[in-house]
Amino acid sequence: MKRQRISDLLARPEAGGDVDIAGWVRTKRDSKEIVFLNVNDGSNLAGIQVVVPRDAACFEDARKLTTGASVAVSGRLVDSPGGKQRFEILASGLRIYGLADPATYPIQKKKITLEYLREVAHLRPRTNTFGAVFRVRNTAADAVHRFFQERGFVWIHTPIITSADAEGAGELFRVTVLDPASPPRMDDGRVDYREDFFGRETYLTVSGQLAVENFCSALGNVYTFGPTFRAENSNTTRHLAEFWMIEPEMAFADIHDDMDLAEEFLKYIIAVVLRDRAEDMSFLAERYDPELLPRLEHILASTFARITYTEAVEILERSGRPFQFPVRWGMDLQTEHERYLCEEHFMGPVIVTDYPMEIKAFYMKQNDDGKTVRAMDILFPGVGEIVGGSQREDDLEKLVSRMRALGMREETYWWYLDLRRYGTHPHCGFGLGFERLVQFLTGMSNIRDVIPFPRTPKNADF
Repeated sequence: MKRQRISDLLARPEAGGDVDIAGWVRTKRDSKEIVFLNVNDGSNLAGIQVVVPRDAACFEDARKLTTGASVAVSGRLVDSPGGKQRFEILASGLRIYGLADPATYPIQKKKITLEYLREVAHLRPRTNTFGAVFRVRNTAADAVHRFFQERGFVWIHTPIITSADAEGAGELFRVTVLDPASPPRMDDGRVDYREDFFGRETYLTVSGQLAVENFCSALGNVYTFGPTFRAENSNTTRHLAEFWMIEPEMAFADIHDDMDLAEEFLKYIIAVVLRDRAEDMSFLAERYDPELLPRLEHILASTFARITYTEAVEILERSGRPFQFPVRWGMDLQTEHERYLCEEHFMGPVIVTDYPMEIKAFYMKQNDDGKTVRAMDILFPGVGEIVGGSQREDDLEKLVSRMRALGMREETYWWYLDLRRYGTHPHCGFGLGFERLVQFLTGMSNIRDVIPFPRTPKNADF
């Protein structure tokens, strides 16, 4: 069937004309003389009111409908006498595709908790909240690609299965076809992965960074945007086992270029979402976070403060605050420290640079002081760190020395080291967890509510 999107109908300059829609019934009110339906097709927040008068041939069919039923409606677009929307549909025809049992349908017109909706994640997009969240997510994802494509970046589809741990943290999901009950073993009792599908140990990727470094060494400015995985046993409102990462990489660029790009990128995404998803954003602000829109507007109007890690520690030490984690040089900044810098000291976004080498990844460019690396983290009010990036180590000897100090196997990263052997060059990039960005954009308090089907410890439903 040919159907029109409800959002397009509501955007028309005036009523009139025959229309055809299809969607799901959100609510129904009826009497002996008239039936009022709210039908939503996912294209907007409010759906549209459908009026079925008693003299319509489809009146009795309309009376059968319940919340959750799927229907197609034919009729005429008319001005709505109510104040909630401009137009409504005066129905002349109705087709029922599927009814929903009101005794068992999980999403009724009553207050439902977000925790409960995670248990019915296959149906939660039909609610106003999750319809809004996932439309915002879609708009943000589209904006990611437009931002980089407009600036000449090349999108690289980096591998999901890898033999290298890009972060060196060891939080990896293993990929294997070996029989777990009886795997082949070597003489010393260890599992013989030479008999596995790839002939070696392989894992789900934790990052596409090493791969985009590879391609930036030939194509210049590149990016990847895809799923990544971490076997981190964290049950928090900010962690997922499967999530999407945005990772650009720029050739012949330094840490200052990296900071400039990241600031421009974040402001671009925020501006697009505020412009293109105004209805959804207003709903989320009203329902979940009254400070959401002012906070985002403040980010757009701000010039991100830039300080070194050492300066950040000095500010925190002078604050006199009794932090849960006492501040000392060499520690990794905690969320409470990051939020103090953003929300109380600078009262806006902050970029912290030049972190201690010992708390950062092996690939970061070493500074001349022998203690710090050219890393940068962007801190946002309300969440703390939202972006992590660095200039990469382009000196082969320094990179190998750092890997050896961390006990990393050079043979696993032979191709990565080749990039320093053959035409090494300065380059930099950053990583941004897409779900954390969407969480910030929508004001949702739990990251599990901004991804369609959350993967967390002990939870892989749907």
